[in-house]
Amino acid sequence: MPRALSRRALLLASTALAGIASEPHIGEGRTISGEVPWSPGTADAPSLFAQGELKFFTREEAAFMDAVLARLIPADDLGPGAREAGVTVFLDRQLAGSYGRGDTWYMDGPWHDGSKSQGYQSHLTPAQLYRAAIKSIDAHCREKYSGKAFRELSTDQQDAVLTDLEKGHLKLQGVGEHSLGVEGTKGDTFFATLLQNTAEGFFCDPIYGGNRDMIGWKLIGFPGARYDYRPYVKRHGEKIDLAPVGILGRPDWHSDNS
Repeated sequence: MPRALSRRALLLASTALAGIASEPHIGEGRTISGEVPWSPGTADAPSLFAQGELKFFTREEAAFMDAVLARLIPADDLGPGAREAGVTVFLDRQLAGSYGRGDTWYMDGPWHDGSKSQGYQSHLTPAQLYRAAIKSIDAHCREKYSGKAFRELSTDQQDAVLTDLEKGHLKLQGVGEHSLGVEGTKGDTFFATLLQNTAEGFFCDPIYGGNRDMIGWKLIGFPGARYDYRPYVKRHGEKIDLAPVGILGRPDWHSDNS
């Protein structure tokens, strides 16, 4: 206890001395908005996914996304894929929220083609990018494949479109950098965002609407958000044979009446 007290006294004394040594300044009033008194941890509380109607995608856009996701992470003999895991719903909720609006992003110019290490460079928010890209890709498919939308193509044709998108061979109209006067931009910008978001929805905690029934976690053997992993820390390379648990637990932990 004496050590703790002396340490606290030292910190307080250091703070006081710093105040004395600094130049005098005028204190400014500040208005604190929000809930008072403040409660710790509230800013980091996840938004609970709620079942219901689509919040961002139209039904046609959701059908497009279902078809795309079924090719990016398809269902196979290892288990269900991204469509079955509810990734379309996950993306719908994300694009309808702060991520879709780019609330925490720097969204002013200039908008030049950056290097891969510089990440996202578009002037469009993620929501705007998705909406414009879906429209452009479907228009491209209808022009090339006798009026068929992406979701109506064969799997081989869908894979060909996605490959062109990934390699930047497909130009997306309406997604160009307006400051540069470009009519269309390479599809790899959208594909990289789409692929990242797909993985996020497939492996996220189910509280966010994706990874339905913990499909993604079961596929890779991830036990989820368990309280304590200390017994397994040094067991490198061993399979952890534990049922996955999400932030809200597991469905079998809750009764139908809860």
